[in-house]
Parts: sequence; structure tokens; C-alpha cells
Amino acid sequence: MCPTSAGDVVDEPEAKLVILSPDSAHSAKTDSSTGRISAADILNRGSAGRNCGNMLVFLAADKTRLVDLDKAVRSYMAWQSIEKEKVSLNLTPFQANQVEQRLENSDKAVKGRIPETYVWLLVPGQKRPEPGQAFPAVEWQEFRLQGQEWLAERASSMAGTILRFEIDKVPLWRGNHVGVKQLVDDFAKYLYLPRVKNAQVIVDAIQDGASRLTWEQDTFAYAEYYDATGDRYPGIEAGRRPSVQLNANSVVVEPAVAAAQIERDSAPPTTSATGARPMNDVGTGAGSPTSGQAGSGSTVGGGKQPSTPVLRRFHGAAKIDATRLSRDVDAIASSVVQHLAGLLDAKVTITVEIEAEIPAGAPDNVVRTVTENCRTLKFESSGFEES
Repeated sequence: MCPTSAGDVVDEPEAKLVILSPDSAHSAKTDSSTGRISAADILNRGSAGRNCGNMLVFLAADKTRLVDLDKAVRSYMAWQSIEKEKVSLNLTPFQANQVEQRLENSDKAVKGRIPETYVWLLVPGQKRPEPGQAFPAVEWQEFRLQGQEWLAERASSMAGTILRFEIDKVPLWRGNHVGVKQLVDDFAKYLYLPRVKNAQVIVDAIQDGASRLTWEQDTFAYAEYYDATGDRYPGIEAGRRPSVQLNANSVVVEPAVAAAQIERDSAPPTTSATGARPMNDVGTGAGSPTSGQAGSGSTVGGGKQPSTPVLRRFHGAAKIDATRLSRDVDAIASSVVQHLAGLLDAKVTITVEIEAEIPAGAPDNVVRTVTENCRTLKFESSGFEES
């Protein structure tokens, strides 16, 4: 969070702490305090309100403790004035040393009073709007800071499933998709959405959501842009981690729409009613077959053409580093499984096989834990053996 003065607030998708002036102090449970009024004025500045209002929190001085801070500042300024005029005041070396000591002490007093005085964190919020109803009024929460605690609770990470939940609930969809930049702007502006630290939180959530193997049920897909002319999403990614770009073109796509496009894109070429290959696929003219089933031999000029093999099964095995299990499994899922599972009517079965050699022998607590976990996870077979 970046501290800034009230006059330096910048409307950009990054959390900001606005420190109110001493004239805008606050008292506990007081809706009409000058601090609350000043915070609301800054939040609503502009004809349509602040674009990044959901990124702002306000720090105000306690009205009672402000008196002590004021005294400490006045004392510091008085000793500072004497120190500057010590020559014209003809102070002795002893007196000059006393002035420097008093100035140092008053400086420490001011620095100690500031965190004791600026203790009220004012946080704007809002209930989620209902369809067809006016926007709810802004609701303010006040938090009294203690010690070195965080100034405001802001999410530094978000799961893709949570982002999907928020998009659906409002909803934030613009048709069958929503722009990545639009999502960032929405979370920065609307007070009824979760407060996030910066735009990267949303970008990471999109990457997480689009990379999940359960994206059709739980999250969404990602695409480079929406082609309105062809009504499709070029560069669509789902089931593997995309490189999300924060720009005006990239979009998050509804899963049902994305799945339909992916199925269309992966469908095999259509054949004629008689089962013959399209002429533009097999060619025409001398030496080209003119009829016959795809994948079967045909006779042209008295010679039998070789049949095209149809590959209907795949199998593979790989050793995975136990210390980098998540990385290797993710790589296999995105590089192999995703391509196979995306084929029409494909049934992909994945079997995990674990083999461990333990020269020193497995202790009883590990045997109990592993055995129970295997039973809970419904392993088809498992067990420890004596060598």
C-alpha cells in the first residue's frame, strides 16, 4: 500500500492510503466527524465518483490525542526557532548545547505522538446491488489501529473459482465474455466487490482459473481477443496456464461458449453423404481416388492405394520427481492430457503408481498415516512390504 496525501490521490488500480490532514480528525462512532466528511468528499470527488474508489482507505487522527500532538509540534517549532537564532541571541556554548538537546527531545516526542494520534482507519464499503434497484449507500467502517498491524485487509491473491463466483453473482459478464482490463477496473471501482491489492491479483486469478482441468464447471477460459465478425475467440486457452495480457483486447470467456468453440475447432473435417472424402482434401485428376471410405484402400488404374491408419489408442509412462510433484504433474496435464481429453468422444484414464524404497525402514507413524490416507483416497491397491 502506498501512502499519499489527500491531494496526491491517483486513480489507478493499486491500493492507496490517504492520510487526512489534522483538520480532519475523527472520534469513535461519529458519523459526522470532519474526518468522515473529508474521506467521503475525496471518495466522491468528480461527477461520477472516483474510478478507483475500492482501492482507497483513509487514515485520520484521533480528535482527543490530536491535542497532545499539537503541543509536541509547537514545542519542536519553538526550540527549532531558538536553535536557528542562537548566534543573534548570543547564547553561551552551554546554552547552545541545551537548546540542541531540547530540540532533539522534542523531535522524538513528535515522532512518538504521530502513531499514537493517527489511529483511525476509515474504510468505505457497499452492499451488493440488487437487479432493478438503486445502488445502496456507501457504508463506512472504522478500525482502531494497534501497534504495527496491517493498515487494511486486502487480498494479495485470489483463486480462479472465487473470481468466477464474483463475476457470476453481480454479474460482471458483458455478453459471453468480459475484458481483462474491464475486470481490473471493476474491482478497483465498485465498493461491493472484494478489495484487492493491485491488478496483478486479478491477472493471477485469471491464470489460475483458465488453467484448471475443471474449468468448464468451476471457472472460465481465456482468449487473446473477441472477433465480432466471425463471432469467435482467437487464441482461446482452457485447461492449461495461459499468459494473460492486461490490455484492452484480452477477454475472459464463459465456459459454455468456450467449450462449444473448442469442440468446433477440434472436430474432424466433414465427409459427403456417401462417406467419400471432400474433393479438395484428396485432390482431383489422374491418379486421385474418386470414391471409397476414408481410411480404406481404393483402386486407381488397377493399383491398390495404401490405407490411411487410424490411431485410436495412446499410452504413456513417465517418472516424476517426488520433490517437484506439482510442477511435473501440471506439465503433463497441460502438455499431454489436455490435448487428448479435448478430442471428440475421447476417454482418458490416468493411473498413478507410487513405488518407494526405504533402506532404513518406514517408522510406525508413517505406515499408519500412509495406509489410512490410501484408504481414504480409495487406492485400488497399496501396502508396505518387507524386503
